[in-house]
Amino acid sequence: EVDMRSARLLKLKEESGMTWDFIAQKLGLTNAYTCQLFLGQAQLKPGTEQKLTEILTKISEEDLEAMRACPMRGFDDEILKDPHVYRTYEAITHYGKAIKMLINEQCGDGIMSAIDFYLDVGSTIGKQGEKRVVITFNGKFLPFIEQKAEDNTLGPGPRI
Repeated sequence: EVDMRSARLLKLKEESGMTWDFIAQKLGLTNAYTCQLFLGQAQLKPGTEQKLTEILTKISEEDLEAMRACPMRGFDDEILKDPHVYRTYEAITHYGKAIKMLINEQCGDGIMSAIDFYLDVGSTIGKQGEKRVVITFNGKFLPFIEQKAEDNTLGPGPRI
């Protein structure tokens, strides 16, 4: 069902001639989140729904209703075979240890949230005039806590 809905939405986008950046700007969202909406990986919120129906007037009520539901987020392992995806994955794994060390040095012991998170994809021009890809991850820092027994609101917990 999600794949069929995504195909319908992507067809509407293609027929409209609008770019992801244009749609995102009209919705007030990042371009990556806008793509996620069309792919069934993000929930359509009320304020965004009105804007979406203004720019994609042929979107069906059935698709809008489905987009309002909490999505089943995930991915198909087949996506890792796509060159864009596996090169991004390769970059993250190659630089992963350095990224972790830099986050820890700059923010402390913790992780970057992928829930309170913004992703934007753009391009720039390099020094030799070549087109370059810019991917920005902007995630909330979540510090690890020291698990003090006195702070545990459950007390000793359900154990016996």
